[in-house]
Amino acid sequence: MPVIVTVPRLPIERVLAAHPDYPSEAIGRSREGRPLEAAAFGSGPLTVSLIAGCHADEPVGPAMLDRLAGWLATRPPDDHLLTGATWLLVPHANPDGDARNAAWSRHVTDTLDHLGEPDAAYRLADYARHVVREAPGDDMEFGFPRSAADTDARPENRAIADFLRRRAPLDLHGSLHGMAFAPGPWFLIEREWIDRTAALRDNLRRRVAAMGYELLDWDRRGDKGFERIDEGFSTRPDSGAMIEHFRRLDDEATAALFRPSSMELARSLGGDPFTFVSEMPLFLHPRPRVLAEDREAFRRWLTDLAAETDPTRADELAAGEGIRPMPIRDQMRLQLAFVQEAIDAVAAAAEISPRDPA
Repeated sequence: MPVIVTVPRLPIERVLAAHPDYPSEAIGRSREGRPLEAAAFGSGPLTVSLIAGCHADEPVGPAMLDRLAGWLATRPPDDHLLTGATWLLVPHANPDGDARNAAWSRHVTDTLDHLGEPDAAYRLADYARHVVREAPGDDMEFGFPRSAADTDARPENRAIADFLRRRAPLDLHGSLHGMAFAPGPWFLIEREWIDRTAALRDNLRRRVAAMGYELLDWDRRGDKGFERIDEGFSTRPDSGAMIEHFRRLDDEATAALFRPSSMELARSLGGDPFTFVSEMPLFLHPRPRVLAEDREAFRRWLTDLAAETDPTRADELAAGEGIRPMPIRDQMRLQLAFVQEAIDAVAAAAEISPRDPA
């Protein structure tokens, strides 16, 4: 008989303090031969898939999933987190891209989190000087195989798809992302779940406000699949909308490079999974010029900042523009809160039957 899931409750502060060591399995290798690792925990009826690092210049999601995996690895078998859910984690989906961005992502500066406690953050000048972003065709989020026979997809994408396919259907899939500059977090959710996520949206808005942050409230009017739902929330993009965007620009070559996203993959594996994308800014910008008509002027300013060799002076220049780094632990807190609210929404939406552990 169907059973109501006992919703796993994430102890966010203890997860953040967890040591990021955990047992994992090699599910494949990257283009450059680096191992691609995944971890599975629990045997509960709620199947939760979380990946991070698809975009090489977004390091906070991978760091958070390392801690979540480290925490789950310490739980006894009868812990509600393991009896209520089956966790499928790929913390570092793009190990080659991670290595290319190490020149800035491995170097942090001291700051305070929203509680006034010591935290770490990234330096804007280091980021501007060393950041590497992959272009369409190499973009892993939109690089998942079009079918099981699509052997031209990147090996990392094929390996992750196989890992998830063997454990499908999924109830929940999240891809943890980031933004370079924004006034605050942005939450992207599955279009088919809009009517089932009102509580999720209200709860996350309250959480962001309580931490003293603003939301990015960007109405992109359907461009690339982003349609505003309400304050701080948009639909997640998909490959079809991306392809259409470039076709409207008469750029058929770029349009042809797009494959399904991890969210589209999750939906293709059966069931009705809730899919979401978290977008946390590395740097808080009170006037998001990067989203307005003076984007090129901002890029020129960023290039000048990258040339500044005095770290203190570079920080002063950023502060003069009102830009400050978002504390890393606060980004992780909101990522984990999104995961928790997503689990709550899925469990509230339907009764979920136990699955054969085999």
